Amino acid sequence: MGADVVARAWSRAHAGRRVRDTVLIVPCYDEADRLDPDAFLRGLDAEPRLALRFVDDGSGDATLDVLHALRERAPERIAVTACARNGGKAEAVRLGVLDALRLGPSHLGYWDADLATPLDEASRFLTLLDMRPEVRVILGSRVRLLGRRIHRKLARHLFGRGFATVVSTLLSLHVYDTQCGAKLFRVDPDLAAVFSEPFMSPWVFDVELIVRLMGRWEAQGIEAADVIVEQPLLRWEDVAGSKVTTADAVKAIGEVAAIARRYRGTLAARRRRIGWSDP
Repeated sequence: MGADVVARAWSRAHAGRRVRDTVLIVPCYDEADRLDPDAFLRGLDAEPRLALRFVDDGSGDATLDVLHALRERAPERIAVTACARNGGKAEAVRLGVLDALRLGPSHLGYWDADLATPLDEASRFLTLLDMRPEVRVILGSRVRLLGRRIHRKLARHLFGRGFATVVSTLLSLHVYDTQCGAKLFRVDPDLAAVFSEPFMSPWVFDVELIVRLMGRWEAQGIEAADVIVEQPLLRWEDVAGSKVTTADAVKAIGEVAAIARRYRGTLAARRRRIGWSDP
């Protein structure tokens, strides 16, 4: 599906029927034993603007059954997309976004199924979007600050700091944490367009997503640093059973290099425009 087709479809949907103001996509792969249905329902009770779309990424366990049972407990606010085969987190999120866009929400995001980021953080994201109409993207950021509970394994934290430096240099953008699994976007044709084509990487697609958005914004004279905000989280827990392995973390660097090659024109033009020199 081409970007222009998706953008026109978004415009038609947004001009028509409205549902819950905000939809969060929750990708799931073999989460039957880890998913906490009650926690998701409590999150919906606490935030009336919120709806959830779970995407089963071709799980080999009973995840899909768990999701259907959860949907029956709140059918007006929970939807389920079932993928025929396992395509990776990036594709699960992308397909969920495309399904959700047809309903015309004002805000759309994605959230990890393990709720490492508690669902109540979504309300803080929405408040920020309400207060700052120029903001288009909010990235959850796992910053260890006094007064916040960010519990992350030391090895992952250290790798994350190195990875963030690489990504900041690539994007010519001072960004602390692109990989936190909590993100929220203001829905517009640009967002619809960037999800129209599959991503290169199943795990670091967040980086490619930002690059795609920046390419569209550059054409409109919009500076990414003016419309992306990182929101330091109040709580984040390193939940046991993560699908990300050490090998995946190492592979991520190679995937970032591949993204740099594919979008080198867009990235080089940005560097020239802003005179980037400080990673």
